[in-house]
Amino acid sequence: MEQFRQVGEVLGSLKALMVFQHHIQINKRQCCFLLDAFTMAYETIADEMRSNLRFEEKHKKWKVLEQPFKELYKILREAEAYVRNCFDSKNWWAKAITLYQNRDCIEFHIHNLLCCIPIVIEAIETAGELSSWDDDQINKRRLVWSRKYQNEWNDLKLFRWKLGKQYVVTEEICNQIDEVWKEDRWILLDKIQQKRIPESPGSTKYGQQLMNLLLKNLDEAGSLNGKLLPCSLLLNSKDYQVRKRLGNGGEYKEIFWLGETFVLRQIKGDIEPLIPELSQLLSLSHPNILQFLCGFMDDEKKECFLVTEQMSRNLSIHVKEFYGPRKRIPLALPVALDIMLQIARGMEYLHSKKIYHGDLKPSNILAEVRNISSEGFIHVKVTRFGLSSVTRHSQNKSNPSEELSFIWHAPEVLTEQEESKGATDDAKYTKKSDVYSFGMICFELLTGKVPFEDSHLQGEKMSRNIRVGERPLFPHHCPKYMTNFIKRCWHTDPDQRPTFSSICRILRYIKRFLMMNSDYSHPDTPVPYIDYYDIESGFLKKFSSWMSNEPYPVSEIPFQMFAFRVMEREKCISNIKDASESGSEAASMSGDDHVTTADDPLLSITERKNPIPDDNTKRRLSLNSRLPDSKANKFPGTQKGQSLRPPQLLRCSRSMQFTPDNHMLLANSQIRRKSGHASDSEL
Repeated sequence: MEQFRQVGEVLGSLKALMVFQHHIQINKRQCCFLLDAFTMAYETIADEMRSNLRFEEKHKKWKVLEQPFKELYKILREAEAYVRNCFDSKNWWAKAITLYQNRDCIEFHIHNLLCCIPIVIEAIETAGELSSWDDDQINKRRLVWSRKYQNEWNDLKLFRWKLGKQYVVTEEICNQIDEVWKEDRWILLDKIQQKRIPESPGSTKYGQQLMNLLLKNLDEAGSLNGKLLPCSLLLNSKDYQVRKRLGNGGEYKEIFWLGETFVLRQIKGDIEPLIPELSQLLSLSHPNILQFLCGFMDDEKKECFLVTEQMSRNLSIHVKEFYGPRKRIPLALPVALDIMLQIARGMEYLHSKKIYHGDLKPSNILAEVRNISSEGFIHVKVTRFGLSSVTRHSQNKSNPSEELSFIWHAPEVLTEQEESKGATDDAKYTKKSDVYSFGMICFELLTGKVPFEDSHLQGEKMSRNIRVGERPLFPHHCPKYMTNFIKRCWHTDPDQRPTFSSICRILRYIKRFLMMNSDYSHPDTPVPYIDYYDIESGFLKKFSSWMSNEPYPVSEIPFQMFAFRVMEREKCISNIKDASESGSEAASMSGDDHVTTADDPLLSITERKNPIPDDNTKRRLSLNSRLPDSKANKFPGTQKGQSLRPPQLLRCSRSMQFTPDNHMLLANSQIRRKSGHASDSEL
C-alpha cells in the first residue's frame, strides 16, 4: 500500500504542475498525453484493487504488489522529470534543437508504462485470489481469470475490444500515441515561423539563421529535410567555444553552444560520398541511440561537424567502476536486465532502418545515471553506428587496444576477416552478427567479467577458438533461464540467433517474471516453468508481423505480454495433462482407478500463500494449486491409504516443492539445449 501511495503522490505532483501547461514551449501535447495516460493507468489500477482486494489484508496478502508498484513509481517519476524539462524555458534555442525530434515521451515513458501495466494487473489478480472471504469466492475468481487467459483472446483486435481499457490501450490512447509527436512538430514549426518575422522581438541575423536550421529539419515534406547546413552557422556563433577534446584522436570535442553543452564530432576528408548516410543519421530518433541533433559542412565539402547530445561515460567504464577491481559483485539482476532491454531496443530501431552496427561492445554504448539513481539504474544509448568505415578507422587509429575487439565479433565475421586478411568490408556485418555481440555484452552485465578474460589464450589463438565454437563460461550462480537465453544469442549458427524484436519481447517477459518474484536472489526462488524462447518461436509462426523488420507501435506491447501469458499457461497445462495421463495409465495398471487432478492447474506461475495456513487453506492448496505438489498430496477419490504421485513434467523436467512458508518453487530445472555451444558442458 505504501508503494501505491507514493505513486499517487507523484501523479498529484504532475497534475499540479500541469495546471500551468500553457507555459510549456516545446512538446506540450506530449506532456499532456503523459498526464492523461498515467491518470488513466492509476484509475484503472484503483478500480482493480477496489474490486479484488480487501483493505484490511494490505499487510498480509499484498506482498506480490510491492515490486510492480515500485516499478510504476519509478516510471512515473521519470515521466515527471521529462515534463519539468519541457517546462524549462531557459536557452530556448538549445532546447528546441534538443527536443524537436525527441521521441522519449512515447518510446521511453509510455513504453515503460505499457510494459508495467500487465504485470500490475496480474499481481492484483494473484493477490485477489487470497483476499477473498471463502473458498467459493476464490474458485469463482479463479474461473473468471482462467477464462480471461484462454487462447481465443490471443488476437490483437479482440484483446483491445475486450481488455483495452484495463491495459491502457483504448482506441483513444492508441490514436494519441500515433499523433502527439507530429502535433508538437507542427506547433513548433508554427512558433518558429512567427519568430521569423523581422519585426519580432530578438530577431537578429543569427537568430534568423537558427530559425532556418530548425525549419529545414522540421519540414518533413520538403527536399531540405536532413540536409547539412553551412559551417559558419556554428563556428561564427558568439557563444560557440571548444571546452576540451574527448579521446586521443581529437575527432570528438566538448563544446558550449547556445547556452548548453554538446559533443561535436568532426569528420575530415571528402564529405560528398557520405552525405546520404549523414542525412539518414540526422533523421534518426530513439531514446536508446545517440541523438544527432544537427550537422554542418564547409563550402568545399572537405569537412563536416555533427552535434550530438552529451553523456557522461560509456558502459564499459560504468561496469568496471561498479564492480571494482576487488568487489566482483554482480549488478542486481533487474538492473542488468533493464540495460539489456534498452540496448536491444536501440538495436531493434537501427535494424528497422537497415543500419547494422558491426562493432557493438560496451565501450560503444554510452551511459548516464537516471533520476532513480539510488537503485543503480542507468540510461544507455548505442553510439558509433553508421559511417562504419570512418568510425572503425578513427577508433583503431586513436586507441591501439581496440585490436582486441575481436572478442565481441561473431565467428562468421572473424572468419571473413581472416580470409580477407583484416580488410574492411561492411558486407560481412549483419543483424545476426550484432545479436552475437549483444550476447557477449549480456555476459559481461550478468557476470561482471569481460568475455574470455580468464583464458590463457589471446590474439590469433583465441580468435581461432571462437571461430570453432568456444564461448565464455558462466559462474554457477547465474540463473539458467538467463544463461540459456544468452547462449541463443551467441549461437554458432547465425540462423539460430533471435532477432532484436524477439529479444525485446523475451526480455520484457523475463522482467515480468522477476517483478512477480521479488525474492529472485534467493536460492529457492521459482524459475520460469516454460522456456520463453519456445513461446516466441511459436508466435513467430502465428503472427507474421512479428517477423517484420518494421518497428511495431508501443501500443502493441500489452497484447504481446498478454499473448505470452496465454501461451505460457496453455503450455504448462498441456504438459501437466500429458504427464497426468501418463500417471493415470500407470495407476490403472496397478489397480488405482480413482486418481483425479485439479481442474485448472495453472492460473499464475507463482502463488503467495498465507504464512500460517489454516486447514481450509491447506485443502485449497491441494485441490486448486496451479501446479501439483511434489510431496504426493491426496486428492478426492483416492483410495484410503493411497496418494497421488506428482506427474513427471515431460519437456522441462522440473520438480515441484513448497518452502516452509508455503511459497511455491520450481527446482532442478534442466532445459534441453541444442548443440553448438562450447560452454554447454558447464550445465
